[in-house]
Amino acid sequence: MADSSFDIVSKIDRQEADNALNQAAREIATRYDFKNTGAGIEWKGEFGIEITANAEERALAVLDVFQEKLVKRGISLKALETGEPRQSGKDVKIDGSFGQGISTEQAKKLSKLIRDEGPKGVKVQIQGDELRVSGKKRDDLQAVIALVKGADLDFAVQFTNYR
Repeated sequence: MADSSFDIVSKIDRQEADNALNQAAREIATRYDFKNTGAGIEWKGEFGIEITANAEERALAVLDVFQEKLVKRGISLKALETGEPRQSGKDVKIDGSFGQGISTEQAKKLSKLIRDEGPKGVKVQIQGDELRVSGKKRDDLQAVIALVKGADLDFAVQFTNYR
């Protein structure tokens, strides 16, 4: 029998993120505390967002609403990287982006964690921006998934292609 395997990736569901952004924009448009503040949120490119408001507190409140919508839609907040609020004319803006893929440094850190603390019969390969974990026993792979979920990583991970 061939080895069982799965991939560890760091991707977001663009459709779910779009739904969260649209829900946040709708809520901001109807909430009384956002009236006449110029508050808004919109896409900037494929995976970037821009939050605009007339005060720093309002911009941070818009970010909070958006993060709440992301959590409800099952998108980890670790995938969203936001900058500091910055003055842009009379408005305050916050830029953010969704991280895609696992960097080489993150992949090395994750593979070392699996090799050091995971079951013995498990092999880890770095393949571009994802990791392939394979082993003889499915129980070992389940143990690796539990280990990675329990680890305090600074990026979001998902598990795909489990076979």
